[in-house]
Amino acid sequence: MSILIVSGIEGARNCAAVVGTQLGMEVDVAEGRKAALAALRRREFVAVVVDETMVECDPPLPKRSGTIPGLAIPLQINFALSGVARLVREIRAALHRREREQTLARRAAAAAIEAELKSTVAGLLLHSQLALSGGEVPSSIADRLRVVADLAGNLRQQLSVPLQVRGDTAA
Repeated sequence: MSILIVSGIEGARNCAAVVGTQLGMEVDVAEGRKAALAALRRREFVAVVVDETMVECDPPLPKRSGTIPGLAIPLQINFALSGVARLVREIRAALHRREREQTLARRAAAAAIEAELKSTVAGLLLHSQLALSGGEVPSSIADRLRVVADLAGNLRQQLSVPLQVRGDTAA
């Protein structure tokens, strides 16, 4: 994971070194928009920090290039008014928000998949049991329907146990 700082100020490289040390990440510096766009094309960044003074001179970097590629968090900070400590706090807060949002999204996706699986298994179980109760099913097909009903019943039991009890940490 690395961060891109887009700033034309003199101490940008020193600032990047301190930010990198405090966050334990690699930090690249782009001194202008063209250099920033080139860096964004070369690799993916976890965050792109743009100096507000650059934004005031030109339209913001994301608008000019369409969007920041990948999942980089865009941050806009006035380097002239902010110290390195604030910059580190802002980046940490943004990364923490992103992590929380990803965790919530994973949980929601897992719940949606589980609900879909439960619905499908219930449908398989219901249809196989209905077919078996019809009475006019040849024995070879009835045996297969019983296997399907048994498998669906086993899946239903496994899905009825909460994810935490099953030991699944994805949620």
